[in-house]
Amino acid sequence: MSSVGYEAINIDENSIPRYHMANAMIDRQLHEFVRQNINTEEFRRLVQQRSAEKLVTPCGNTLLHVAVSYGSDNITSYLAGTFPSLITIQNSQKDTILHLAAREGKDSHAIRSLVESNPITKKLIMKKNTKGNTPLHDAVIADNKEVAELLVSRDPEVAYYNNKNGKSPLYLAVENGKKEILDDLLHLRVSFPIKSEDGDALPKGKSPVHAAIKQRNRDILEKIGNEKPELLRLTEEEFGNSLHYASSIGFLQGVRFLLKKFHDGAYETNLEGDYPIHLACKRHSVDVVKEFLDKFPYPKEFLNKEGQNILHVAAKYGNGSVVRYILKQDMQLVAPLVNATDEDGNTPLHLAARHGRCRATFLLVRDNRVEHFIVNNRNWTPYELAEDFSKRTEETYIEMLAEERQPIDSKNSTPAHEIKGKEVDSNKMDTKEASPKDEIGAQYFLLVTTLSILFFNARPKKSLKELFPVTLRPMSRAKEEIKSMVGSLLVVTVLVAGVTFAGAIQLPQLRDKNNSSEFNSTYENLLCGYLFLDVGALSASLVASLILLWSNFNYPRYQIPAVQFSISVVCLAIIMMFGAFFFSVRIAFLGSHGGLLTIIAEVVAVMFFFAQAFLVFPWIIPLNFNYVLLQVLLHSFYYSFFFLFIYSSWWLRNKLSDLKRKHHL
Repeated sequence: MSSVGYEAINIDENSIPRYHMANAMIDRQLHEFVRQNINTEEFRRLVQQRSAEKLVTPCGNTLLHVAVSYGSDNITSYLAGTFPSLITIQNSQKDTILHLAAREGKDSHAIRSLVESNPITKKLIMKKNTKGNTPLHDAVIADNKEVAELLVSRDPEVAYYNNKNGKSPLYLAVENGKKEILDDLLHLRVSFPIKSEDGDALPKGKSPVHAAIKQRNRDILEKIGNEKPELLRLTEEEFGNSLHYASSIGFLQGVRFLLKKFHDGAYETNLEGDYPIHLACKRHSVDVVKEFLDKFPYPKEFLNKEGQNILHVAAKYGNGSVVRYILKQDMQLVAPLVNATDEDGNTPLHLAARHGRCRATFLLVRDNRVEHFIVNNRNWTPYELAEDFSKRTEETYIEMLAEERQPIDSKNSTPAHEIKGKEVDSNKMDTKEASPKDEIGAQYFLLVTTLSILFFNARPKKSLKELFPVTLRPMSRAKEEIKSMVGSLLVVTVLVAGVTFAGAIQLPQLRDKNNSSEFNSTYENLLCGYLFLDVGALSASLVASLILLWSNFNYPRYQIPAVQFSISVVCLAIIMMFGAFFFSVRIAFLGSHGGLLTIIAEVVAVMFFFAQAFLVFPWIIPLNFNYVLLQVLLHSFYYSFFFLFIYSSWWLRNKLSDLKRKHHL
């Protein structure tokens, strides 16, 4: 095919979108000639009569676009030679004929001649459509190996150009697994410009090395490293260099390869100021951390922009497995890490406590090398820091609950003026996502659990009263609450008095009449115990009710101590009433042959007695001691929960992992 006249074509002038020109639609007859590759006199006459440059399809394709898409070589050669301006025209999607050849056509003789002989095709190869794709992008996506080879033979650098998504043809070949095309692109003689002044090369886009790492494909990673080792140095703004990315996803095989081929990458920081070893510590990947420590047995030298070492990072992100592995290393390696402080004065224990990382906190406080009472720049120990953030989180959670309960209208629904104009997305109606309230609740639980661990292992050397100060309520508010309590207490005392009075009139009876002296003696002893407890409960309830009435009507200023004393007396009456009930049950089963039933009833009664005593006890003791006791019990509960359900399962998983690792080695 002749190249005469091609030099006179201006590619920019002929790339005007078709909708800016007065066009005529390609009719059925012309379309059929092109589709069937029939280059007859009649076809040429029709084309020349209607002006080939203005004949288009609805999407702006010229006759040459259509011919290329169908692979009609005869028509393509005729149109390119007779109407060379068609070569550079783009359709409504800014596709050139090379885009269509790459996407829909084949490496035809006409296209090959056009690319090899036409001096303007180099600029045409670099042309991008509305998606930012060059013809080579489309060839890779369509797995059109022949056209891809043809395009890179004319302009090898186009393999590194980015589309609007920041992806180069080389990246797409890796991402889509086009191994044959990838081999061709990697064998190009042109070297990749790591630092490009034009700004069109890959440093501002996505790295093909990162694509291989994302797929955890070591074969492709090694192929890139062997053919184009300079590509290993590429960085992405979001992920950092290739070693950063491999470490962040825990790709062990990739990290091993990159540490051999791209050793210097371990000394580079990403935008957040982290080294690759820091990203490895953020994940639950002990093997990757081990690989770094084998290569760099001086972790104290790796500090991020906040001055944090690898133990800081592992503790902050709650990676108990990594914390456990680091603490098990050689003393000389670990000693500079365990009590080191960052720019805010926080040790690893501070960060674990601050973020509610209960497993990491437990491992640190149980290590003898970790100091528990180092203060940070705010003069807070780890316990005080955890306490502060747990209180903040609790306040936030309570505020969110209060906002959630506020009625918006009488039906507690969204007001009509807010609903109006809103569209309901049916795709989101059944989607269940954790609400911010649930996330805050989960965070609060972890913070309190961490605080409980610190309470038993690293609390400051203060008395319990100093640790749990009681804030006394104003006297006016206390009096108002006392008035409401008097009525409730009077109701309880009257009920207890009524029940015990009825019990004294109707004494428990024997089911089995036995006249033996031993039997009667047992019955009398049980009955005496029953009467003692029943009468005691009756008397105590009457005394409490009289004190309440006396203070309420005669001496109002003594209401507060009177209520406190009455509460203790009522609680004592309730316990005695339950004891009387227990004696009545023993009397009922006296002489019975149902031994198992008797044992079950007595065991259940004893269990409920202790449960009742446990619930009543806080009402009897003073308020200050009551609050302290409650805090200690809560910490005990969270600490026990941590051991039973969190630490035990995690410890078992790690032991199994250790066994597998030893077996593998």
